[in-house]
This record gives sequence, C-alpha cells and structure tokens, in this order.
Amino acid sequence: MGFRLRARWAMTAATAALLAVAGCGNSNDVDGDLTNDWGAMAPATGFVPVAETCHLSNFAVSGPRATYEEVDCAVAHRTETVFVGEHTAPAAEAAEPPTGAAAGARAAYRICDERTTQFVGGPWRDARLWIGVTHPSPAAWTGGARWFRCEVVELDSIEDDGALLQRAGSLRGALLAAGNPLALGCYAITLDSAGAIATMPPADCATKHNAEYAGVWEAPAKAAYPKGDVAWERFHAGCRERVAGFAGVPNDADLQYRTGVVSLPGNADVWAQGDHSVRCYLWLDKAELTGSLKGKGTKALPVQYK
Repeated sequence: MGFRLRARWAMTAATAALLAVAGCGNSNDVDGDLTNDWGAMAPATGFVPVAETCHLSNFAVSGPRATYEEVDCAVAHRTETVFVGEHTAPAAEAAEPPTGAAAGARAAYRICDERTTQFVGGPWRDARLWIGVTHPSPAAWTGGARWFRCEVVELDSIEDDGALLQRAGSLRGALLAAGNPLALGCYAITLDSAGAIATMPPADCATKHNAEYAGVWEAPAKAAYPKGDVAWERFHAGCRERVAGFAGVPNDADLQYRTGVVSLPGNADVWAQGDHSVRCYLWLDKAELTGSLKGKGTKALPVQYK
C-alpha cells in the first residue's frame, strides 16, 4: 500500500513540474483568467416527474424520487401520469406539501380532474376510473420541489369497493372507443337480510338486470359529506333529478314511485379535496329489465309503487 502511495506522489510531482515548464515556455498564450472563456453553469435543478408515463407501483399521495420508476405503457402497470403541474403561491410557500382540504390540495385536484377528462376523451366518472394527486415527499418539498402528479387508475368496480387493476395500454382516448368496456352501464343489485344493498355487480344491459347508471349529480360546494338519513335524502333528491333526465320522465312527486335511486359519492378524502360529484343510478328492486331505459319515457318506467 505504501509503495503505491509513494509512486502516486512521484507522478503528481513530475506532472506539476512539466506543467510549470510548459507554462514558462508559452507565456503569451496565458492571460491569467481561468474562467473567462467558460460557459456559465446551469442552475441546479431537482427531480421533476414526467407526464404521460406509466408506473408499476400503486398510487401514493407522496412520491419520493427513490420509488419513481417509469415503464412503457404497453407493459402491465398500475398507474398512469396524465399531467404534471406546479404549485404556485400561496400553496408553494407552505412548509409542507398540501393535504386534505387545504387550498393547494383542492386546486391540484381540480386541475387533475380537468386534465384527466381531456386525456381519456370524456368524463372519467362515467367509467371505471379513479384519479389521485401525488405530491413530492416532505423532504423534497423542503428542498424546493413544488410539482404534483395527476394519476389515473382503472378499477375492477366503482360500486363494490373496487380494487386497482393492472392494465396494459395507455388510457389516452380510452373513452372515445366504440363499445368502451370501461363505461358504467347496467347492474344486478342484490340485497342483504336487512334490505340494504349487498352487492352491485355489473351486468350486460341486454341481459336481466335491475339498475342502470344515469350520470353525475353535482352536490353544492358547501355540502358536507353525507351522514344520516336527512343528508342522504338530499343526495337522493339530486340523483332523482339526474335519473329523470336520463330516462325521459318528469321530475315530479311521482318519480319516487317509478324508480328508486342509488347515490354514490366518492370517499371522504376526495370530498375534502373538492370532488362533490355523485354518481347516480336508477334502481327497480324486483324488476328484470332487458335493455337500457335511457330516454324510454313513462311507458318504460311507469308509476308502479304508489
């Protein structure tokens, strides 16, 4: 070991001597300023994720650089980044990434909502899709990172506590496809012994079913997440309006005797971020429908429970 060190020092000394000699022999070529001909170095930048990329990992609200890995969207993956935005003041001035009902979190979710609809080619809530916002880790935020990622995932079900699916292929323009398999349609609802909905599996509208997706009702911005019968009745009233328009029947006092409704808001987390959209379904408990009731009017949906 000592021999190698001495040899290295000897080489360093010899090199220095040669440089000194070369300098003396070419004094006219040296101006003494070692930096005036160098280009300015670019400022240091932190990690920023890339939009329109797919990922093997599950969705997470915090995205450390160490867990970030892009894959080709043709490979089976779990999440897809449709857009990458940047927090601006006042959110950018906060000590930590925005969460919950914070204004910054709500602003990012609103942007991701809009961008996802553009990306998939239609309202994503009309399909088996879910969106989430990923922020930098607290450490990265402290270091100056201010990006947020808009993530979209495919679920096996919206209605039955759906699980995230692995899929191959991008969701770009997915809702534009004819016969779109992601679209919400008809259902075969079953009840438990207490009369509550037990399961709500999808069914081909051409086969026997008793429920159908009718669209989205937007709850008021100041509405609280529903708890208790009174709050839920307000949501059902909103969905009855949506069901009436879907089926082509009057939204009057008799509507409740034509059909029941199922009202399905997102979870409390996305509600806090400003997502007050409620998916609405018409539901005829003991019916055996075949075919969609969209626009069929009062003959297809008569008063029958009054």
